[in-house]
Amino acid sequence: MAHNPHAPQGGHPQGHDPAGSTQMFRAFVDEGAPQGGGGRRSAPAPAGPRVGLIAGVIAGIVVLGAVAWLAFA
Repeated sequence: MAHNPHAPQGGHPQGHDPAGSTQMFRAFVDEGAPQGGGGRRSAPAPAGPRVGLIAGVIAGIVVLGAVAWLAFA
């Protein structure tokens, strides 16, 4: 590895190894991942909660419109 004159010198008795930090982070993240299957992505979430969210937003807009109509009528 090439010497970087802008890197901080000293301060770390064992040195700073960003690749080691990345490996530790990946091990931490992969620890909770399901094993097997070969793929790293899980199945897509069911559409139920999304449909409920859209219906809730539409209902909120209708209620606000009704309140505004009653206030200005």
